[in-house]
Amino acid sequence: MGHDTYEVYALRYAERPARVRADSFLFDDHEAPHPIDYFLWVLRNERRIIVVDTGYDRAEGDRRGRPILREPGACLADFGIAADSVETVILTHLHYDHAGALDQFPAARFHLQSAEMAFATGSCMCERALNHPFSVRHVCRMVEHVYAGRVQFHDGDAEVAPGVEVFATGGHSLGLQAVRARTVAGWLVLASDAAHFYENFAARKLFPIMADPVSVLRGYDRLAALASRRELIVPGHDPMVCEMFPKVAGERTGASVYRLDKGPVGPLARYLDGFAS
Repeated sequence: MGHDTYEVYALRYAERPARVRADSFLFDDHEAPHPIDYFLWVLRNERRIIVVDTGYDRAEGDRRGRPILREPGACLADFGIAADSVETVILTHLHYDHAGALDQFPAARFHLQSAEMAFATGSCMCERALNHPFSVRHVCRMVEHVYAGRVQFHDGDAEVAPGVEVFATGGHSLGLQAVRARTVAGWLVLASDAAHFYENFAARKLFPIMADPVSVLRGYDRLAALASRRELIVPGHDPMVCEMFPKVAGERTGASVYRLDKGPVGPLARYLDGFAS
């Protein structure tokens, strides 16, 4: 494995099975079940380990009535990575489920879009319709990290390390960024919430929580342009990731780890074609 090529893993730390399609897709009022999974991601090679997003902890889950399967830091420890030794964390955005366990990464420098910090601390947060996916505790903690010099801000697209890049998409949150990594299978894109589910980008459907719907739709085009092929676009919350990629640790019904960098093993192309038709 070359120094600018990475293994990529999805660590599943929480789930919400009691959801319906109307919770996932705007203008879809169907009551058919539509569960959601929660992940953080690991990029690693011989030289470095990069964590993408920090998930949310048990305390936040209790506050929101959304229990977790395992603390994000414990998921990493189970996988042989000490969260308190991780030096680079990319935060795709500051929603509670992506930037909620910050204290489990005391050695990290956080990579964040400037637009996200401005959004999460600006006048838009006076509006309940926009502030409810954020936790004021997490946002205030990030402000403390800013003052401590632990945040690397990006104004648009940037390279975080050789073979790892962030791309500003906006849409779901104004400062949302996707991540792509060079792998043996080509450029793999961690969409995070630029596409919660495969169905979002394959059928160009909108997730109900958004700050800018036009940017969401343009973001789908960016994802397609960034990935070497569409099967290497990994959505941020889709349980189908656990069906399409090989499990390397844990149990499907609990916290578990899936390897992404070699590409899917399931019939993902046919699955995506089904949405397009």
